[in-house]
Amino acid sequence: MEHCCKIIIMTFVVLSNGLTSPACAQETGVAGNDTVPRIFADSTRVGELQQADTLKRLEMTNAPLFKPNSRRAVIYSAVFPGLGQIYNRKYWKLPLVYGGYMGFIYAVTWNNKNYQDYSQAYFDLSKDDPNSPDSWHESWISFVPAGRDPASYLTDSNFKSRLKNGRDFYRRYRDLSIILTIGWYFICMADAYVDAQLFDFDISPDLSLRIEPVVAPATRCTASLYGLSCNITF
Repeated sequence: MEHCCKIIIMTFVVLSNGLTSPACAQETGVAGNDTVPRIFADSTRVGELQQADTLKRLEMTNAPLFKPNSRRAVIYSAVFPGLGQIYNRKYWKLPLVYGGYMGFIYAVTWNNKNYQDYSQAYFDLSKDDPNSPDSWHESWISFVPAGRDPASYLTDSNFKSRLKNGRDFYRRYRDLSIILTIGWYFICMADAYVDAQLFDFDISPDLSLRIEPVVAPATRCTASLYGLSCNITF
């Protein structure tokens, strides 16, 4: 009876171990099998991110540099002044471009106004009748000094000559200002073209001027010479 009880107890222990051990093993195995792929997946994700970051840096490094087209720069400058300089990304030249245009346009306007005044005064003075003061034009009377009698200037040849010379003077400088304005227009076009052509021109940073003493030895024909040598490195 005692022997039978021992056998029953041992059988129960074995069955209990058999039911428990596979579950524990299965749980341990699942946990181990789940941890390894997770670590592998995390490391793979980190590697992919690093690779993507490296490719992005290479793309930024190898990105093509801006190189303006000289023909397009000239066309832009011809269509609208200063647009060629904007296309070449030389924004600091815009004050020079528009400042030049403003100066020349002001010169044209100023000289043309004075030319019109002198021209009208000379024309009215030539046709006004000295015997009809009521028909005299204000255009030439405004050139008479204050407090003077306009009648004395109506027949004054020097006064008439001054009006004529003033008319010719301002007409000449008005025409010259127009020519300079047109010339400035073409200069801005040429600047845009040259800027585009020399955009990537490499200039060495070692641009210096060296002045050194020079001694030339005496010969049978000449005496010793002493001087300075100027060397430009570029």
